[in-house]
Amino acid sequence: MKDFEAKPKKWGNSLGITIPKEIVDEEGIKEGKKIRIFVSVEKKNVLKETFGTLKWKKPTQKIMEEIDRGYD
Repeated sequence: MKDFEAKPKKWGNSLGITIPKEIVDEEGIKEGKKIRIFVSVEKKNVLKETFGTLKWKKPTQKIMEEIDRGYD
């Protein structure tokens, strides 16, 4: 199994990708042969998606007060 990156291009009413020749040769892909494609879209702003998802057992203010007490 090999992976590669590709940018889909308009192909009629659909989108199509081109499989690099090296992968076609290595994997023995032939016209009409069934292959399986796994799709993973690159996320651009993972931080924005995960921000605020971490839940604390204590309120933030209480945690900050505990930290401040450690510096007395």
